[in-house]
Amino acid sequence: MVPPGPLTMPAVVIDHVSKTFRGVSALHQITLEMAKGEFLALLGPSGCGKSTLLRIIAGLERQSTGRVLIGRSDVSRLPTYDRGVAMVFHDDSMFPHMTLGENIGFGLRIARFTTAQIKRRVEQVAALLQIESSLDHRPETLSGGERLRAAIARALAVEPSVLLLDEPLLHLDPLERLEMRAELKSCLARTGITTFYATNDQAEAMGMADRVAVMQAGHIMQVATPGELYRHPACRFVAGLVGAPPMNLLTLDAPIGIVWLGALNLAAPASGAVVLGIRPEDLVLATPDTGFAFRVRVVEQLGSHVILTGETVGQKMRVVLPEAPDARPGSEIHLRPLPGRMVWMDAETGVALAA
Repeated sequence: MVPPGPLTMPAVVIDHVSKTFRGVSALHQITLEMAKGEFLALLGPSGCGKSTLLRIIAGLERQSTGRVLIGRSDVSRLPTYDRGVAMVFHDDSMFPHMTLGENIGFGLRIARFTTAQIKRRVEQVAALLQIESSLDHRPETLSGGERLRAAIARALAVEPSVLLLDEPLLHLDPLERLEMRAELKSCLARTGITTFYATNDQAEAMGMADRVAVMQAGHIMQVATPGELYRHPACRFVAGLVGAPPMNLLTLDAPIGIVWLGALNLAAPASGAVVLGIRPEDLVLATPDTGFAFRVRVVEQLGSHVILTGETVGQKMRVVLPEAPDARPGSEIHLRPLPGRMVWMDAETGVALAA
């Protein structure tokens, strides 16, 4: 999905939205544009404002400043049922006295669709979510994954223009989460629906979304494709959040640290110190005259690769290697970064420096 450009009418515009609860700012001047059919993940730790932003888009909360546009319409003051949105919460539950099919068609019945229309639409979305064989079952007989599919089917049944998903995979076990990630991405791609997806799981955000908006304390720190976030984080927070294991962040005195690793042509840091960001998988074995020393503390053999945890220049570092036969706790090896894979940040501001 290509982000909206100058010739594309955005499907959703979040225009300088802020939210204050009892004098505490939950969102600070949030501005986003989404193209029709785009899948945007809101990624950040609990309490960063993801759910608040979704609730404002849905009309369940009123923003303190700013506005929300869906298509060409300012929906900032419209009730939820007039916005053309549907929202799925991580704890969405089914009515226990209804069958799965009745739960999926509930919103259509409230909207006074005919019985034939409801039946046709329920069967369509059930087939899309691969739960058509369970329509006559009660919710208590279903697995967590089936209940999630039903909740999403119920949201899609009313044919919203925007779908809001608030940590929908939170209560699934690890294997179910992995399977549902792929199924949900495929399903939503087929519908072409514009989707916001809030999560604190970077694997979900990076694996599913067209773009990711990283949030911290009510601010958007960076909006980019998963690949751009991974290779070119805009700041220290993003660098440390994205990746598993996360990016190594080493604070080095400039210019000594820069010369030590052979970096050139950096913008001058404000504090006289720099932070080097290097991903664990972007380090390779070297000789003493071509690399820097790394003291091994922990060796984790994971079959396809080895994770080494240790120290360099007195700071913790992790390394991911295909194999490391000479690495043992207490041993010293030498490493070098792959060309072009280092990220430099101002130690005081945390902002990435121009190379």
